[in-house]
Amino acid sequence: MKITALAGGVGGGKLAQGLAKVLNPDELAIIVNTGDDFEYLGLNISPDVDTVCYTLAGVANDSTGWGFRDETFNAYERIRQLKGPDWFKLGDKDLATHIIRTLRLKEGETLTKITLELCGQWGVDHKILPMTDDPVRTLVDTVGEGLMPFQEYFVKNHFLPQVIGFYFEGSDLAHPTQEVLESIADSDAIIICPSNPFVSIDPILSLEGIKPLLKEKYVLAVSPIVGSKAIKGPLAKMFKELNIEPSVKAVIDHYGDLLDCLFIDNLDSEIVSNNHSSIILKASDIIIPDVESRIHLASGIVNFLKNII
Repeated sequence: MKITALAGGVGGGKLAQGLAKVLNPDELAIIVNTGDDFEYLGLNISPDVDTVCYTLAGVANDSTGWGFRDETFNAYERIRQLKGPDWFKLGDKDLATHIIRTLRLKEGETLTKITLELCGQWGVDHKILPMTDDPVRTLVDTVGEGLMPFQEYFVKNHFLPQVIGFYFEGSDLAHPTQEVLESIADSDAIIICPSNPFVSIDPILSLEGIKPLLKEKYVLAVSPIVGSKAIKGPLAKMFKELNIEPSVKAVIDHYGDLLDCLFIDNLDSEIVSNNHSSIILKASDIIIPDVESRIHLASGIVNFLKNII
């Protein structure tokens, strides 16, 4: 069985790690959101791509969800002392990634090729594919402050501004890479990781040709909502500000006819018996803070897919 996963950063990386533990490199590829990418201190930063790479490499900082474990911040502290931009905290090891990426992009290499090469350096055998090599930038439309780049909304402003919409600048001109298209086309199933639908998965879906390909596949998602709360991040807040009650139903409604199955948490298991939609609901433990729980969930998903496809 071949599976392609669609992922954002922290939540996507966790499930992707579990899937990578139970599937061989030729059975799994992970397509990662690049709408969060931005330039900072003259460097090309790819937050979601790096988080997924670091997580699969086993070097991610589990306490923060981003960056390297046992990181130092000497360069960052020196930048602060010199009154430079300091709202995006870069560790020393992480900084090296961005420097190498920026140099190679300037040399004409694609983000896809650079990512695969870096993964090779980190011992990651599964393919981690940026959704596109073209620039797409997620903009958050906010009350009072208008459009702002996602990282400014999320990190600089601590996701405090009220959200009224999202835009993916450049998505009308961008193209998914050939590697992305082939991965989806060759897959038996697609897994949408428990990433933020608005800012992690929708940028991928916004690219030309992605949705028609997905509609030909069996698509399984893992809910990023448990009860009425987001597993991580501002998703529940976003739902509320868009006048949508955060819930499993909201996730189902968001993905609509793309979805064939949704894994939900056991805390929401009563929804299964009251399900009147055509989408299959499966209750499981979907909060996955450690490698063991990630493997358990990934195994359950893969076994389910093997029995249904």
